[in-house]
Amino acid sequence: MNTSLHSFSSLKFGTSGVRGLVRDMSDRVCYAFTSAFLHGVAGNADTIVLGHDLRPDSPRISAACAAAIKDSGRQVVFAGPLPTPAIAFYAQLIHAPALVVTGSHIPFDRNGIKFYRADGEISKADEQAMLQADVELPENVVTIELPEIDERASTLYIERYLDFFGKGILDGMTVGVYEHSSVARDVLRDILEGLGAQVISLGRTDTFVPIDTEAVREEDVIQARAWAEEHTFDAIVSTDGDGDRPLIGDEKGAWLRGDVIGILCARYLTANVIVTPVSCGLRDAVP
Repeated sequence: MNTSLHSFSSLKFGTSGVRGLVRDMSDRVCYAFTSAFLHGVAGNADTIVLGHDLRPDSPRISAACAAAIKDSGRQVVFAGPLPTPAIAFYAQLIHAPALVVTGSHIPFDRNGIKFYRADGEISKADEQAMLQADVELPENVVTIELPEIDERASTLYIERYLDFFGKGILDGMTVGVYEHSSVARDVLRDILEGLGAQVISLGRTDTFVPIDTEAVREEDVIQARAWAEEHTFDAIVSTDGDGDRPLIGDEKGAWLRGDVIGILCARYLTANVIVTPVSCGLRDAVP
């Protein structure tokens, strides 16, 4: 059966993909969006990288996406549960498009699918191409068992940071990692330990926690300060659910705003020009 996404689903495009209520993300809907991406954006690519976050519905949604990839005659390279940047990075290394099943920081009852071309994030034009694509759906969508995890995606992502900063750059430092339900929690530990830091694991949970790094919850503000009183660390770090936005605090557990982190990164990289949005609170503070 042929159909278009315009009349098929209530999911809406947001940052790099579609998001919606989990109850609306049926296997059929996820299969259709994946097919539209393959037909309208992925071109002649014969390999698609697939990964997901730690939301309980993400493996099921990934299986529906994998079925669409397989039915199109393409190969699925399954990166497993990994940060979105790790999956996108690996896809670019092997010159392949990618799908990441994640709702990022949005509430527990929602999820999404992010789409990447082989050369980076999809554009607004790509979104329109997907919406206009005439996708063919089987009468009954049959999901497949997800392939064995390709460990190279994780390994190469970790090596990227160790090679850039150099092993031992954090020797003598102690870093608290607020792990919660972030898909980056294990990779983050591996990177920090590889750089020489002693890592203290904090707040790990199997229940999904919607951390928004630009609007930190009051309970996380209180908790970080309590951890700072209980432990001795030089900094505390975390990410949102899919690991593409950092959350960083000082030795007292005070979280830094995203615009502050951006300025610190710019100074480290000796940037000559900094562009900020009108909402940035540092306009008058930046020399």
